[in-house]
Amino acid sequence: MTVPLPKDRRPLKPREVVRSEFRPRPMPRREALADAAEGPADMKAISRTSSQGLDGFAFFVANLQTGFGPFLAVYFTQAKWTQSDIGFALTIGSLVSLLGQVPGGAFVDAMRSLRFAAGFSVVAIALSAFALAMWPNFLIVILAMAAHSAASCILTPAIAAISIGLVGHARAGERLGRNASFSALGNAVAAAGMGACGYYLSNDAVFYLTAFLMIPTLVALSFIRADEIGPVTVAKAPGPAPGAVTPRRDGVVRALLANRALMCFGGCMMLFFLANAAMLPLVGSMLTLRASETATALIAACIVVPQVVLAVSGPAVGRAAERWGRRPLLLIGFAALPIRGLLFAYTSSPELLVAIQVFDGISAAVFGVMVPLVVSDVTRGTGRFNLALGAVGTAMGIGAALSTSLAGIMADRLGSHSAFLGLAAVGFAGFVMIALIMPETRRSTVA
Repeated sequence: MTVPLPKDRRPLKPREVVRSEFRPRPMPRREALADAAEGPADMKAISRTSSQGLDGFAFFVANLQTGFGPFLAVYFTQAKWTQSDIGFALTIGSLVSLLGQVPGGAFVDAMRSLRFAAGFSVVAIALSAFALAMWPNFLIVILAMAAHSAASCILTPAIAAISIGLVGHARAGERLGRNASFSALGNAVAAAGMGACGYYLSNDAVFYLTAFLMIPTLVALSFIRADEIGPVTVAKAPGPAPGAVTPRRDGVVRALLANRALMCFGGCMMLFFLANAAMLPLVGSMLTLRASETATALIAACIVVPQVVLAVSGPAVGRAAERWGRRPLLLIGFAALPIRGLLFAYTSSPELLVAIQVFDGISAAVFGVMVPLVVSDVTRGTGRFNLALGAVGTAMGIGAALSTSLAGIMADRLGSHSAFLGLAAVGFAGFVMIALIMPETRRSTVA
């Protein structure tokens, strides 16, 4: 006869020992790919080849775009165009650029290959420059200007998306700062080279050179490895970004308007460009009146000084954005604008006017990094990064378009002194909005 054991002393059966609890569950393939794209602490490894390829691409894109700057007016004037025709051609380009920001961003969001979108834009810009040099008649020029502006609306968000896709969100600030530095170097080198071409050869040689620059630009793009570009707009996010909303099915416009942080940032940037865009033209007018013989050289210096500051400080701004957050740097960038306006209003020395442009370089360094970075923060996981970047670009374009008219009216009726003070007041309003309304959008990363 056997005596049964108490219930609480029954031996454990082998099948009751659950060992699977201590084994990691296999991760689904889609989640594994998303985690691999983000990496520990939302950071990705990037090969030296892709990094250097993106450096070169940012540099040569700036070269490519420089040909469509001040050289256009010189070229049209040499071709015996009237000022009204020149103004109309430039206005067409500005309107297409303004209206194409949102569609351009949506196009990049819809593209399966960001490299193809960027390469397509580069080819379109180069062909536009070639057409300007070969057939400088009114119809071809209008079509070329429209094509250049439309392609630029695609190229800008494509570069930002490639950059963030390569390095991940946690290192996006540093990468975007590096882009800004190489872009500034490209602008400076191209301005010098194209100026030499125009002086020693002919003005149309500038546009032949611009078209030729398509080749090194595409070569640099080819070094960026497609398999290292992560899914920027659909990457897995740990949670909703500050002020952001999840994607909705009830319309793109409503989704953008519901993103409070994005709307606040767009409004602040519109105020910034409303105050900023007209300052350099006003300075040019002052320099022409006070130092007519050296005005051209001084204006060139006013353009070069901010580029030098941007090239030197761009990477540091990107690193600081990851350490300090976005709001402190935004406040610095906005504070530099009203300070610059006040100094312009009370300065008469031409040399000091050039020196004050250092503040423009500070703002350029901040916003060259912060605009795509903040938009990336507030749209993570929504699939609308490039679309939102286009919307912010539209707000900036509206501010820039209204700036010159506002400053011109104030200068004619009240004088340049009052015009600078008025622009400084608008810039200070943007600073106040950033300080009181704009939330911090940087996420804290956990390894």
